[in-house]
Amino acid sequence: MSWLRARCPDCRTLTAVWVGDGYQCHSCGRAFAAGLVRVPRAHGSGGGPMSEAAWLPLPFPEAAVIECDSLEEQIAAQAAASPPRPLVLGGCCCAHVGAIEALAGGTGRLAVVWLDAHGDLNTPESSPSGNAWGMPLRMAIDRGAVRADDVALVGARALDPPERDYLAETGIDEDVARALDGADRLYVALDCDVLRPGQLACFMPEPGGPTLTELERTLADLAARLPIAGMGLTGLVPAADVAVLVRLVSAAGLGPV
Repeated sequence: MSWLRARCPDCRTLTAVWVGDGYQCHSCGRAFAAGLVRVPRAHGSGGGPMSEAAWLPLPFPEAAVIECDSLEEQIAAQAAASPPRPLVLGGCCCAHVGAIEALAGGTGRLAVVWLDAHGDLNTPESSPSGNAWGMPLRMAIDRGAVRADDVALVGARALDPPERDYLAETGIDEDVARALDGADRLYVALDCDVLRPGQLACFMPEPGGPTLTELERTLADLAARLPIAGMGLTGLVPAADVAVLVRLVSAAGLGPV
């Protein structure tokens, strides 16, 4: 489906059209700051709940559903079908790679803030599990979609030794100001396990992390610093509270208008 046209979440007709900076529904008149891209795949073993969570009923125009057999096919299809400002709902964190590649082809320099309890910086050679969902940030950097200098990894507290070595080698850290310096636009990759356990149902919770209120403040701060060109929500399970997800998206300035 062309990103110019999407299904309105309110009246369920294919009358939401991209105009200016967002979608407007020609049928019911609603406006939306982003278009929903569902990526219902988990590239690893046992990730079925994450795949199911990609069908959560987020109230945004449905611009595309990306269902491909391989990760390479998924990245290419997602990059081609992405609306100008995507709201990605995964699936695993591999869903961010196609969005970043799509946005990297736009005007100006793209920064990425990766909010995650895990580093997602492994390679097939270094990964202890072999699950591709532990590699997407490294993949985006190695593919040239974003420079390491323009990346901040925020909230990571479960890192493998090779990931720590890579952080030391590249200088990637939690310093958002460093990552955003000189950038024109920002993609926010939000694996919801960055939150403190009990705040939102997710696939791989880890001890520690911010509260929901603290994460909302972080997202609002990012939106105040740089235009958010897109955002992704990943690492969820079907029991995740949709109202909480809408709160997070709205904190980033991409909520329903």
